[in-house]
Amino acid sequence: MTVMNLDKLEVWIRAKDFAVMIYKEVAPGLPADEKWNLTQQLKRAAQSVPANIAEGHGRYHYLDNVRFCYYARGSLTEVQSHVALAHELGYLPDETYQRITVQAESIGKQLNNYIAYLKRSRQGEKDIPTGYTTREETSSYSLDNPGESPNH
Repeated sequence: MTVMNLDKLEVWIRAKDFAVMIYKEVAPGLPADEKWNLTQQLKRAAQSVPANIAEGHGRYHYLDNVRFCYYARGSLTEVQSHVALAHELGYLPDETYQRITVQAESIGKQLNNYIAYLKRSRQGEKDIPTGYTTREETSSYSLDNPGESPNH
């Protein structure tokens, strides 16, 4: 793979290898009745980690790249949650659980370091035309309870 030197990005390589490990070592051991529940959720989350790193890498501007790395980090945490559940349900042996947990934590640390590097490097910052700014916006949401009047 030579798309924009993605094959040289260590965190992406490790995340991809981690996804392969989930597909080969965890998913096949889950019971058939979990095929459309835990298995699919686990596989989707695992493949999302390297996919989001790759998408951010292809964005050119550091803020976009950081945003997709945050998505990757969230997906990595989701994998850890699914793996912990599978372990507690007795679907995953202790040894496999420990190995995956150690690997996930290591990738998480490497991803955090990559995010810090991106923020320091500010790559692509000068590509934004003069007069434009980039910022993160928060969106508002409501905590209204169903059946209650919004004026109370």
